[in-house]
Amino acid sequence: MSGSNSSERAAPERAEVLGLTVHSMPPPELTADARRTRTGRIKMLLVLAVCAAPVLASYFSYFVLRPQARTNYGALIQPTRALPAGMPLRALDGQPVDARSLHGQWLLLALGPADCTGECDKRLYMQRQLREMLGRERERIDKIWLVTDEAELPAALRSALQADPGLRVLRAPREALATWLQPDAVHALEDHLYLVDPMGEWMMRMPADPDPAKVKRDLDRLLRASASWDQPGR
Repeated sequence: MSGSNSSERAAPERAEVLGLTVHSMPPPELTADARRTRTGRIKMLLVLAVCAAPVLASYFSYFVLRPQARTNYGALIQPTRALPAGMPLRALDGQPVDARSLHGQWLLLALGPADCTGECDKRLYMQRQLREMLGRERERIDKIWLVTDEAELPAALRSALQADPGLRVLRAPREALATWLQPDAVHALEDHLYLVDPMGEWMMRMPADPDPAKVKRDLDRLLRASASWDQPGR
């Protein structure tokens, strides 16, 4: 009898323990959802790593593996600065331009007011000449002139721009550009040419009144270093 009573008392205890064990486990569907979420995140990270690997490899090769061969003329921007997605860019007709539409090409930027005379005009001329000096590689670089005020372009300048279809003219407030680009310590924002990589990262600033041959040498080296992943056109 005592054995029977002992068995009867043990049975509810085992049932209670078993019930607690079962109810403490997470529902199977939640475990599956968590697994799918984790797998999706891992796949997304792998895709991003694959996309960024060629860019990182070319920069690593240019800036790290061969420092003795690198005597860059322009000032390297480290870390690079991404073109803000919300940069208020507009075409000359006033239509807004998505900053992300500039991705996919190297960009050689010149800045200046609509009444572009003197040094501003010289920079536009140098910008045009530098691209032509690159020969067949010139299709990998876009020329961008960022007009920093709201004034109308003079008629003569408009005619000159129409004769240069490789130049894209956009308006951008000077104060907005100053949150992204930066001159050296002794010059104004408009005094430089700026180089932006195909991912939209500002990565080099040319000296004021630069030597075209030395700027071309920097451009040649960067284009060679990025040849494995950067192709002409967007």
